[in-house]
Amino acid sequence: MAQYLEIHPQNPEPRLIKQAVKVLLAGGVIVYPTDSTYALGCHIGDKDAIERVRRIRQLDDKHNLTLVCPDLSSIATYAKVPNSAYRLLKAYTPGAYTFILTATAEVPRRLMHPRRKTIGLRVPNHTVAQALLAELGEPIMSTSLILPGEAEPLIDIHEIRERLDRSVDLIIDSGSCGLEATTVIDLVDGAVEVVRVGKGDPTPFR
Repeated sequence: MAQYLEIHPQNPEPRLIKQAVKVLLAGGVIVYPTDSTYALGCHIGDKDAIERVRRIRQLDDKHNLTLVCPDLSSIATYAKVPNSAYRLLKAYTPGAYTFILTATAEVPRRLMHPRRKTIGLRVPNHTVAQALLAELGEPIMSTSLILPGEAEPLIDIHEIRERLDRSVDLIIDSGSCGLEATTVIDLVDGAVEVVRVGKGDPTPFR
């Protein structure tokens, strides 16, 4: 059974944040809140945890996984950001957007799209997510909490506990955090393409 922590959405308790990060560092898979919906997350360097996330979501290796980062400067560590993309990132982060960019050598190959060598990146505007990132000191490998065969993410914490209690190691309850997944924008090679419409307004990218 998964551990369960109630963490205040505006004033996250440092003791509980440390407890959650210990789970990540030990190779655990967690459910945690973001500014769009709840997400699945694990340590970026843990192969087994990443494969568990893929199995939960039933994702193949062509699905762009996402690195959830604390700020814009950390995005530049993990992705090649041309000037045109930088201006958009600066304007729309933090926020409910995931940006697809070409990965740098800092990204483990198992996280990249096998052909395009891309990675998703985002900066969440959620206090608990930011507290986790600050304590961890590096990005969280993440994906939307959309289960196989379903079009919408899980949003009710009670349903999340019921359906994932035996699949993950920790569930963080911070109350309601949104109804829609992020809007996904592909910025590879100077292009601007809306891949998925979600919570973030897609209008500026069309």
